[in-house]
Amino acid sequence: MTTTVNIHEAKTHLSRLLKKVLAGEEVIIAKAGTPLAKLTALPRTEPRRPGRLKGKIKWDERFWDPLPEDELKAWEGE
Repeated sequence: MTTTVNIHEAKTHLSRLLKKVLAGEEVIIAKAGTPLAKLTALPRTEPRRPGRLKGKIKWDERFWDPLPEDELKAWEGE
């Protein structure tokens, strides 16, 4: 569902509008009926947990080998 409000109403009722946004609703802010901005919720992210991928990533031992000279030059922009 989408709600459209004017700037004055958005300033006056920001908390109420944010509750709608967090509930999944889209809020459009307009000036003289012309849409100017859209309020949407940011994606929820899970807090970082160090070591979460430990043991899940495998490196090929060749990863640590020096690059061939031509590839090294390409990475260095030559």
